[in-house]
Amino acid sequence: MIIFFKKQSNNFKAITAMLLAVFCVTIMSVQAKLIGIEYNAVQITFARAIVVLILLMPFIYKLGGLNFLKTKKPFLHFFRGLAGLIGNVMFFLAFQRLPVADVTVISQAVPIFSCILAIIFLGETIGWRRWTAITIGFLGVIIAINPSVNIAVASLYALGGTLMWSITIIFLRLLGSTEHPVKTVFYFMLVSVIVTSIFQPFLWKEPSFEIILLFIGIGIAAFLTQLLMTYALQKAPASIVSPFNYTGIVWAIIFDYIIWNANPMFATIFGGIIITISGIYIFKREAKIKSTK
Repeated sequence: MIIFFKKQSNNFKAITAMLLAVFCVTIMSVQAKLIGIEYNAVQITFARAIVVLILLMPFIYKLGGLNFLKTKKPFLHFFRGLAGLIGNVMFFLAFQRLPVADVTVISQAVPIFSCILAIIFLGETIGWRRWTAITIGFLGVIIAINPSVNIAVASLYALGGTLMWSITIIFLRLLGSTEHPVKTVFYFMLVSVIVTSIFQPFLWKEPSFEIILLFIGIGIAAFLTQLLMTYALQKAPASIVSPFNYTGIVWAIIFDYIIWNANPMFATIFGGIIITISGIYIFKREAKIKSTK
């Protein structure tokens, strides 16, 4: 199997890694839902960050230890970490209360939000084609949230988490290629541990053995996601691998049905299709523009 994989093209390796990364994200989401609302989302985020930090240590040691962690952009790392942890908390709140597929569909709007934020904070210009895709994508988000029914607060958590993750994309672009991905993940997790630890005396609930295993599982899934996505983006351009992020919707629907016997609403599926098409178009259009520069 390993020999077969090594013989394949970089695009094949990248797409495979992205598919596995998306599967790991879904596993993390499912575990957060299995933990349930009895445990605060801030506690889950705290546990997740500790596990990822522990798993990162051998990589940091191999890359140079403390010297490797030196950075000239501490404030950018801090705010990237803060946006990321707020996004995680909001997503965990949503996953605890909504079907995994519902939250996953809304989260796919990250590239749509990122385009808007890039205009505001990076001064990028966007043509009418991408504006059209953004508008249609937002329509998909509205359909997925389904405002004709009473909008659940959890849907707003999912929307807020999506916005915060879009902000992290902007910070990552500001950090640029000067910061190693492992270093970026380390500071993200470090900020998460420091900030969420402040709240633990007020909301910590002693976890059972089963919950501890789920905490560890969430951390492992998050760690594998980072490794696989980094590998995928090293092997192929984002325009090739990013569209496969939308396979998460399929996995989410499968797990919802198998574990909770839940079928997605028509609005969720229809909105998800619109968001997916809009997101893929944005990825492809950005790649085409970059290739002409």
